[in-house]
Amino acid sequence: MVLSVSERTFTQEVLESHVPVLVNFGAPWCGLCRIIHPLLLQFSRECGKEIKLVGINADENFKLSNQYRLKSLPTLILIEQGQVRQRLEGFKGREDLLDALERIKESYIQTPRNHSSSKAARGNVASNSF
Repeated sequence: MVLSVSERTFTQEVLESHVPVLVNFGAPWCGLCRIIHPLLLQFSRECGKEIKLVGINADENFKLSNQYRLKSLPTLILIEQGQVRQRLEGFKGREDLLDALERIKESYIQTPRNHSSSKAARGNVASNSF
């Protein structure tokens, strides 16, 4: 299940989160948003509590849409400790999205969790751009 977030709950659920948050900006009329939804649910299940997945209706949360300068839907933004680490938009297809999600997962899901190596991996995520 994807947690629905609004402008009212954004700070608490996303910016103040203790785990990285993948924010899915979409809209009910967006066909591609509906298509990627099952892929995001699968990603969320695979990540467990290591990465939080939230959804934001871009039409109903205009301030957030402007703040994050949305150009197209869907737009996925990975936020960690209140900072944008990665932005995913303009998908070329299902495989393009799956590859991007896999890279995110590999950067954050590590067993056993080693603080110094996970910090280094997170630095790599921030340098990737899509």
